[in-house]
Amino acid sequence: MSEETEVVVVGAGQAGVAMSEHLSAAGVPHLVLERHRIAERWRSERWDSLVANGPAWHDRFPGLEFPDVAPDAFASKDQVADYFVAYAEKIGAPVRTGVEVTSARRHEGRPGFRVETSQGVIDARFVVAATGPFQRPVHPAIVPDGAVPAQIHSSGYRNPEQLPDGAVLVVGAGSSGVQIADELRRSGREVFLSVGPHDRPPREYRGRDFCWWLGVLGRWDAETPAQGAEHVTIAVSGARGGHTVDFRELASSGIELVGLTESCEDGVVRFAPDLGRNIAEGDAKYLELLRAADEYIARNGLDLPEEPQAHVLGPDPRCVTAPRRELDLAGAGVTSVVWATGFAADYGWLDVDAFDERGRPRQRRGVSSAPGLYFLGLPWLSRRGSAFIWGVWHDARYVADHITTQRSYLAYDAHGTPASAPAPVSAATQS
Repeated sequence: MSEETEVVVVGAGQAGVAMSEHLSAAGVPHLVLERHRIAERWRSERWDSLVANGPAWHDRFPGLEFPDVAPDAFASKDQVADYFVAYAEKIGAPVRTGVEVTSARRHEGRPGFRVETSQGVIDARFVVAATGPFQRPVHPAIVPDGAVPAQIHSSGYRNPEQLPDGAVLVVGAGSSGVQIADELRRSGREVFLSVGPHDRPPREYRGRDFCWWLGVLGRWDAETPAQGAEHVTIAVSGARGGHTVDFRELASSGIELVGLTESCEDGVVRFAPDLGRNIAEGDAKYLELLRAADEYIARNGLDLPEEPQAHVLGPDPRCVTAPRRELDLAGAGVTSVVWATGFAADYGWLDVDAFDERGRPRQRRGVSSAPGLYFLGLPWLSRRGSAFIWGVWHDARYVADHITTQRSYLAYDAHGTPASAPAPVSAATQS
């Protein structure tokens, strides 16, 4: 005998908890299945000193504030995990932990899905894949095994003491790579930081956090990234109370900046000649946001303190004007490579025709091309804000509205009378 429910939500991170809140509010029976603990990746797949990249007033759900974290402070990774546990308890989310979903496939000859788990089979009319984008660490096969004593992905990095003595090459200059490189340098390590294309916003400008600026400027609502910028990383930090990432300051602290890591042969790593361009393009995005903020202040007559020094970048360091093109790992004493190169999604458990030729979900705002299947927690699912905690909450509301509308149509009885009338189609449910 199999268990039955209307909706199975796979994953109990921020996306799964948000989905549960909106389904419960709509009176939709559901189960949330999580193979580990609630928000497990925040606890066990992040480094010890990690904090949220947005302030506590911003990076949260509407229904609960962070306890013991000041609004403008940045919650630690464990505080974020505890927050979602508390939120799930607050809303009474029907979460089952320690349950792994091994497969989900469509029923033959009837609607719904057969969801196979480590604890039995569940029949569901709808399935929401809320596992997010951080399923499989991306570790480029550039540096051969044995070329250095240790190679590790950022998801496995915990602290400097974890690595063998010696210099470190950190590959990737988004928030993770920058913060890890900075921590390693502060611990006394010699550090090389491989910098690719990136967006570099100010942490704070004229008394307001960059999260606030993107909100009032309407940039969280951008529906599609700029051409070629789908995977460009954001270099911003909440570490040590929050600060603007400035690659010139990183260089002055002793970190040597290098270009994009291209290849490795006979223990020698080669870098692309793109460091200067990557730094300049990041600077241009930074300065453009400052100008837009200044214009907004003038247009709205706001009394916010001027900050002319924020526009002064200073000269490029020598490692940028005359960048290193190759690095002999042994000769430079490099004993570790940390790959801060992101993640890929893993939907191997979904036996449904819902993916394109590159394995990406075919969906619009989380509504899959396969009826009854939904995706949640992906970057740019509906807009730029989808990658942030609060953005996931709003995306979940849209998906829940869609499910509720579909349920009402499916409830139509044989006599032509709706068992429960469909909700009016609104801007939130149109696609």
